Amino acid sequence: MSHKDSFQDRINSAAQAREKALAKLKAKPPLDEKVVAERIERQAQREAKEAEKREAKRAAKAAEDAALEAERASKAATPAPKTEAERKAARDAKYAARKARR
Repeated sequence: MSHKDSFQDRINSAAQAREKALAKLKAKPPLDEKVVAERIERQAQREAKEAEKREAKRAAKAAEDAALEAERASKAATPAPKTEAERKAARDAKYAARKARR
């Protein structure tokens, strides 16, 4: 094919290429039933493994979410930090108790 080819020459060469590709496909031997069955079985096994992995990943994510929720709940349950006045009162009570023991 060159730039001097006519339009008709290009159409003919494209038709020949199509015919050649079609002949190549027709020459291909048919698939054996046993081979097809094995491929289907392998595909089913692969899909089962993938589904199992997805389920395990989903379970791990659920467990992680539950752990995070438990951590958040425990943080929410912890009392608020004492104010300066409450710390001073506790310290004074501790010192007074020590003085009383002597």
